[in-house]
Amino acid sequence: VQLQASGGGLVQAGGSLRLSCVASGNIRNINAMAWYRQAPGKQRELVATISSGSTTDYTDSVKGRFTISRDNAKNTVYLQMNSLKFEDTAVYYCSAQILIWRRNYYSDYWGQGTQVTVSS
Repeated sequence: VQLQASGGGLVQAGGSLRLSCVASGNIRNINAMAWYRQAPGKQRELVATISSGSTTDYTDSVKGRFTISRDNAKNTVYLQMNSLKFEDTAVYYCSAQILIWRRNYYSDYWGQGTQVTVSS
């Protein structure tokens, strides 16, 4: 199983970016999906989660600005980021709880990270 994240880049404060993360491989089912981020010198933090039923949750600092969504047919999770701030600068990672064939339990998988840089 692989998670491939994309969509990062350099944007001015107040701008928008849309991150995508596609899961591929021997996938039977995907449960929760999430986006994390890690800024230089800081610990990785949970940004947003979305359940298999599309229930969402966000860390307080991004509420009202970021939107997480998913396309189950494409095994893809998105993060729409609006009104970006300098402090949103970080490497963003996607994560998913995936059930693969020949197993009866879910495991956590991670993407490689995509850099988001917001200039002030």
